[in-house]
Amino acid sequence: MSSILNYLFETNAIKFCPENEPFWLTSGRPSPYFFNSQYVYGGEKESTEFLNYITEELALINEGKANKLDLPKKLLDKVLNQYNSNRIYNDVINQMKQYIETNIGVDNFEYISGGERRDWYFSVILSHLLNKPHLTIFKDMSAIVSDSSFSKTEDIQDLNGSKVLHLADLITTASSYIKMWVPIINKLNGNMTNTLVIIDRNQGGKEILKEVNVTMHALATVDKALFQKAHELGVINEKQLEMVNKYFDNPDETMKQFTIEHPEFIENSLKSNNERTLKRVHTFIEENPYGLKF
Repeated sequence: MSSILNYLFETNAIKFCPENEPFWLTSGRPSPYFFNSQYVYGGEKESTEFLNYITEELALINEGKANKLDLPKKLLDKVLNQYNSNRIYNDVINQMKQYIETNIGVDNFEYISGGERRDWYFSVILSHLLNKPHLTIFKDMSAIVSDSSFSKTEDIQDLNGSKVLHLADLITTASSYIKMWVPIINKLNGNMTNTLVIIDRNQGGKEILKEVNVTMHALATVDKALFQKAHELGVINEKQLEMVNKYFDNPDETMKQFTIEHPEFIENSLKSNNERTLKRVHTFIEENPYGLKF
């Protein structure tokens, strides 16, 4: 177990679903486990506070009560303070920095990018530490650029073919990359050549990114040893261990069989009061990845 995986357990960053109640992932697919990899910010409480801060700032921007160009500096102030005061976050960021320097090379990219919202836990601070300009990317397909001190932020129209390193919390099937991050960089005449994440869920994202010429790197990769460790720690029981191992071997077939055997799961999800859940289940129905009859 690397220290990164230890931190996942220490900060409660990995959650396993109760029996017969899978989580909905951003990709619109169900899963028996879920990562809040941003919890390595220092724990659930501090991570959630920062995420709420980002959400509130974005709301003010959308309401015209705050300037989008002021956001990156505000984010840097938050993460820099956390970096200087929190043991776990400091170590994770230092490990990411060392990985970039050793395995990617700071001369092999001109910009660091991070997408709304969880990527900003990592991209902002590392842009500052590595002395690289930062591309703050939004879900509305816009982007702004800051210098590494974040003293100056402005709109960006053309990256002039520059290479970009994208930093993120985790990767599953790379849906956010394919739908948003890569197209935005391409539109700006940039070239996302590499991405580094905290966790690779080991569900095909690496291969999908390779098809669009992006090389994926990860500090930790999900495997059965992680599940066994969770079982030994009493985090999951025998039945849950069996489920996650089956899912790991064949996620689509495992969850397809589950949805067939438990039609109430889709029905109950459609009745949810949670907007995020509703959005994800509707994505699932529209894309119908398992070829089900609804």
